[in-house]
Amino acid sequence: MGMKTNILGTGMGAVIFSDVHADSAAIGALAACIKSPLFYEMFGPADILINLGDLLHRGDQPKETLEKIHTLSQEYRLVSILGNHDHAYLHGLLVSGSDAASTYRHEQLRDSPLLSVFDNIPMEWSDRGMLFVHGGPLELGTETLRLKCWQRLSHESGDFFTGFHYTAAMAFEALEKRGLTHMCCGHQHENVCCRKTTAGIVQQKLEFRPLENPNALEGPELEVATVPLDVPTLLRLGGCHGITPEFAYTDYTSFFFIRINTRS
Repeated sequence: MGMKTNILGTGMGAVIFSDVHADSAAIGALAACIKSPLFYEMFGPADILINLGDLLHRGDQPKETLEKIHTLSQEYRLVSILGNHDHAYLHGLLVSGSDAASTYRHEQLRDSPLLSVFDNIPMEWSDRGMLFVHGGPLELGTETLRLKCWQRLSHESGDFFTGFHYTAAMAFEALEKRGLTHMCCGHQHENVCCRKTTAGIVQQKLEFRPLENPNALEGPELEVATVPLDVPTLLRLGGCHGITPEFAYTDYTSFFFIRINTRS
């Protein structure tokens, strides 16, 4: 089942992405997508790009990835949040997932001016009632695995070797204390949507549907899952890497999870 045109009309909105992991082809596909006539027609212009972190590690094109990020920062207003892999790289911490080629190419960047993207980078940012963070919203001190960039949304809470795990209920409580209603995060490379309704906290199944292109406008093949922001909501993005890079778009009344098919 396809989707109708003019999803958002001409309203302004935010493009959000996370977990690029040194995949320059994926961030290039994202850049091309948001500049395409199809994206503009279906969603409208983007007045801000929000990077939720983990530009580095695992992939083997960190230099090319950061070059593309710098280009995007000249074309759009770009807000970047610190990810746990970014944090690990900057502090020389060992973390799994990078092979020898990835490690070598990252080490070649140690003195590169491209790393300026991480200068004074925050662990969170908020706008219009929505918190943007890589991992989680909890204030747990300065221990590495308890930092916001290492926290993980889970069904149980506590300290784990991968970082502190928190529940949806804990996240909603933290947001409410700060006068915020929604949170957008990344980190775990899996889409999740939790909504706080009158019946309690429910996890909403995301139904991705092909985006119709009735006017044959230039642009990639996209699949979209839509979530109304009419109740407090937690939104976790899939990763912007691989053959189906994912990102999101919001006008702060609706939230769109988007997949790009780069195989065609």
